[in-house]
Amino acid sequence: MISPFLVLAIGTCLTNSLVPEKEKDPKYWRDQAQETLKYALKLQKLNTNVAKNVIMFLGDGMGVSTVTAARILKGQLHHNPGEETRLEMDKFPFVALSKTYNTNAQVPDSAGTATAYLCGVKANEGTVGVSAATERSRCNTTQGNEVTSILHWAKDAGKSVGIVTTTRVNHATPSAAYAHSADRDWYSDNEMPPEALSQGCKDIAYQLMHNIRDIDVIMGGGRKYMYPKNKTDVEYESDEKARGTRLDGLDLVDTWKSFKPRHKHSHFIWNRTELLTLDPHNVDYLLGLFEPGDMQYELNRNNVTDPSLSEMVVVAIQILRKNPKGFFLLVEGGRIDHGHHEGKAKQALHEAVEMDRAIGQAGSLTSSEDTLTVVTADHSHVFTFGGYTPRGNSIFGLAPMLSDTDKKPFTAILYGNGPGYKVVGGERENVSMVDYAHNNYQAQSAVPLRHETHGGEDVAVFSKGPMAHLLHGVHEQNYIPHVMAYAACIGANLDHCAPASSAGSLAAGPLLLALALFPLSVLF
Repeated sequence: MISPFLVLAIGTCLTNSLVPEKEKDPKYWRDQAQETLKYALKLQKLNTNVAKNVIMFLGDGMGVSTVTAARILKGQLHHNPGEETRLEMDKFPFVALSKTYNTNAQVPDSAGTATAYLCGVKANEGTVGVSAATERSRCNTTQGNEVTSILHWAKDAGKSVGIVTTTRVNHATPSAAYAHSADRDWYSDNEMPPEALSQGCKDIAYQLMHNIRDIDVIMGGGRKYMYPKNKTDVEYESDEKARGTRLDGLDLVDTWKSFKPRHKHSHFIWNRTELLTLDPHNVDYLLGLFEPGDMQYELNRNNVTDPSLSEMVVVAIQILRKNPKGFFLLVEGGRIDHGHHEGKAKQALHEAVEMDRAIGQAGSLTSSEDTLTVVTADHSHVFTFGGYTPRGNSIFGLAPMLSDTDKKPFTAILYGNGPGYKVVGGERENVSMVDYAHNNYQAQSAVPLRHETHGGEDVAVFSKGPMAHLLHGVHEQNYIPHVMAYAACIGANLDHCAPASSAGSLAAGPLLLALALFPLSVLF
């Protein structure tokens, strides 16, 4: 039972909080609801066009609590209370939930989930681009169990394809688009056990350059995995940790260049200036590796050497959209996850806001008439915020009362576990004595762990464009690429597709299927 003193404190705080004047008038809320209703009724006319283009935005670790907190942060960055703000993904007309478990894990990792939402089959934790018959770290269980991704299907259909990430380009999420590996950590042969090498397994960086040789756009971090052991990095010449890692002596950037036709314009770049001076009309293939490992957090980013996620997305779309057959683009806001693992909520949420900015940029460069855009996450985190905070309270601020147990303040943001667990003098740390607004502040956690863990709850799937209504309920995560492929008429399921002479729309079959899956009564 809540103490009456606590209720009084909360009530006083909320009464004194800023309530926008317009929100005091009931008409404001009624008018808003009626406008929303009108928009919902328009969704009766379903978009059953062929998806010429498909863009998938993956917020790594972007659970629902992260989406909500990022929404508030976005608003507060624009000097608003925050809660009423709309993220770009909030504007999408269709929302579903995705069940994220791996075949062998209740709480999943990013590798098994990537295999699900890119390849269409669920897989074991720690494995990429292989079925559940492959066991983690066991090379000899790989052969014959490889599964291909929607990026592969799109390329086979003649579309341009791209990968943009803020992590290493050979990290878990992007690697499932092109690699087949029993272990997500086999970034280069340096990270592989001798047994796996002797059995013929290839590292993920090697597979990036060899499995699908004509990926049109690749951007992210991961430079060091492309170069021979101890080769000095072009940017961090004195940093030994930035040096090349490869034991086989290969220069995979040279390999990438050698695979490109001479009459095509291929560009390898490593900094923001080079990226922004490119003329997309004169670029056929682009490899951008901007850091030796993962890219810098958005809050720490060097504006000269490191592009933002939204800047990379804009250039990628400008290159890919030249193909009259369309494109598939995978975009990962990968460091949302890293911020949470480190207990650094401010880093994580700014990463999420930047990904939302990239979603907006993509929307301005494409049309929902012919472009299916899907925004989702691979998994959640044990991240939460609460404490009866008043309207407009800084998302990184304190709850409005003290704990009724240890009489100390606490921040609204907390983690279920992680590195923020601190005991001072035998008691919970007094957060008023530290800078809890610092970029790298580690929010308090209930259980001490060096790295905070993933969460196991469902994650949201936002969609707009052709056939977006097929993402409409609670789905297994592996359902997602089947919808994207169905909408784009790529992959194995093509029976519903109209002949090339009427390529602007799908045959009647999809509409009937769509209505069966999404009855109009749901809209009323």
